[in-house]
Amino acid sequence: MNKSDSIVIIPTYNEKENIENIIRAVFGLEKVFHILIIDDGSPDGTAAIVKRMQEEFPERLFIVERSGKQGLGTAYIRGFQWALEHTYGYIFEMDADFSHNPNDLIPLYEACALKGADVAIGSRYIDGVNVVNWPLGRVLMSYFASMYVRIVTGMKIKDTTAGFKCYRREVLETIELEKIHFKGYAFQVEMKFTAYKCGFTLAEVPIIFVNRVLGVSKMNSSIFGEALFGVLKLKWWSFFRKYPQKQKKAIENV
Repeated sequence: MNKSDSIVIIPTYNEKENIENIIRAVFGLEKVFHILIIDDGSPDGTAAIVKRMQEEFPERLFIVERSGKQGLGTAYIRGFQWALEHTYGYIFEMDADFSHNPNDLIPLYEACALKGADVAIGSRYIDGVNVVNWPLGRVLMSYFASMYVRIVTGMKIKDTTAGFKCYRREVLETIELEKIHFKGYAFQVEMKFTAYKCGFTLAEVPIIFVNRVLGVSKMNSSIFGEALFGVLKLKWWSFFRKYPQKQKKAIENV
């Protein structure tokens, strides 16, 4: 009953208002998911809440504690490494603050498990602009940043900066996680671009992104700046790097 082929990685820093509710929302879904929390020493006691909940969900809820804020990218890389050490076939990125609706985990899973995607991206921009409670300036900055990344990288996806994703295990085994450079939100672009250069199929699944209600946002204009300048570095590095390629499955003769 508690076994799962899927794990949801949720990085946290001061998410005490959200963490219990997001865990219960994921565990309330029809499909069984496991959750791995990567907590960067939250002074508000986020980790203590998770550890208390582990007593209730001992086979589904896991935590890795780190000392101090070390960046979103390194949190996910640590989570990916942990997941690959275990048997999970589908590995998810998700925020703790309900900006990513837990119900959308299932269509992201289905895109990879049933519809042929290697990376499924929860897209805010595949069907217009589906963002709720963001200031207009932030919507425009995000939308045009994604357009800019698409033009520079050549990726045929509309939400290039999205952070709600499902990876098939093979993707994370192939792309050489130790060579991922960025620690902040440019990490999200780098992961997609690397998967794309390795020959994996990226697919977008429409979602509605809702700005957080509780807790404090970690997003600011400098983070967007990192992503914008970082994509130029990614493109430049790509001219010199040899990317490992997705392994083609042999066709069996019947």
